[in-house]
Amino acid sequence: MGASVGGITKMLCKDFIGLVVIAFVAASPVAWFFMHQWLNGFAYRVEINGWMFGMAGITVVLVSVCTIFFQTIKAARANPVKNLRTS
Repeated sequence: MGASVGGITKMLCKDFIGLVVIAFVAASPVAWFFMHQWLNGFAYRVEINGWMFGMAGITVVLVSVCTIFFQTIKAARANPVKNLRTS
């Protein structure tokens, strides 16, 4: 309806990235707790550092941005007449 591909991509990325960040912040303490309990059972212990969770968070955000970007561009460039004709 007149929106540019960049505008649609920006709007969807902002919404989805917010949800991804909220999910990551909510899941990180739970993951740290269970991983800490599990790793305590081993003779040679490995410490869980904050940078590990930071790298996981950055990776999750990058994968989500790439996925959202490509899917949004694909949907925005699709011909709506063709979709209405086949429905």
